[in-house]
Amino acid sequence: MKPVLSLLFAATFWGFVWYPLRLLEGAGLSGPWLMVVSYAAAFVTLALARWPGTRGLKRRPALVALMALAAGWTNLGFVLAMLEGTVARVLILFYLSPLWTVLLGRLFLHESFTRVTALTLATGLAGALLMLWKPEAGAAAIGWGDLVAVTAGFAFAVTNVLTRALEELGTRQKTLVSWAGVVLLSLTVGLLEAPLPPLSWSTWTASAALGVFGFLAATLAVIYGVSHMPVRRSAVILLVEIPVGALSAWWLAGEQLSLREWAGGGMIVLAGLLAIREVE
Repeated sequence: MKPVLSLLFAATFWGFVWYPLRLLEGAGLSGPWLMVVSYAAAFVTLALARWPGTRGLKRRPALVALMALAAGWTNLGFVLAMLEGTVARVLILFYLSPLWTVLLGRLFLHESFTRVTALTLATGLAGALLMLWKPEAGAAAIGWGDLVAVTAGFAFAVTNVLTRALEELGTRQKTLVSWAGVVLLSLTVGLLEAPLPPLSWSTWTASAALGVFGFLAATLAVIYGVSHMPVRRSAVILLVEIPVGALSAWWLAGEQLSLREWAGGGMIVLAGLLAIREVE
């Protein structure tokens, strides 16, 4: 029961996190600076709780750096897309990530590529096309938030593949490396975008609390949940994130998807579940 509750908590958090993100943005804290504060707080908390050491980090430094960069864009891109786009649309497009994971696993880890895998990729890409493409609008139908969500999902797939490849690193090491990547990439984007904004201590504190009690807690909940049940079952539970995001955005922000978008989204989710089944 505890693993199920842990995953439900994580899925609910990721489906609802858009709301505090937009509140903090409304208080003057832009997405990149918000990520710097939140993930720095999460990094420091986890590092102080139990520092895992640096053993193994120097064996393949290029891959470690690439994982940090991919993880950085996964999280920063997800947040920027949430702030810019329609919540449910962003969540569904991000869920193209299992398809990219299967493809990258074949290319770089030499995993099997079956007929089911090919069908999975075709279904997911067709769903994305159905969701994004509107003949009357052309390319204008694809917004900036859509592109960021898709690239963040791809970066998530890269992170997953590199996480599997870097077997010499422990879970805490991989987590801290990933969060360091989030902080460094967000700091770079923040400095290029605008200087550190002068804000009240309550805003900074709220952002740090989101990192410790939100991002850190949700990450640990996912790690615990997926470690204590089959991948197939945990993947289904984590999909709760999509209806939570859609319902909360409809209730609090008046956002909703068209029937066409839901149909395309359903194809993407189906393809994601097939991809996870293949990986398992």
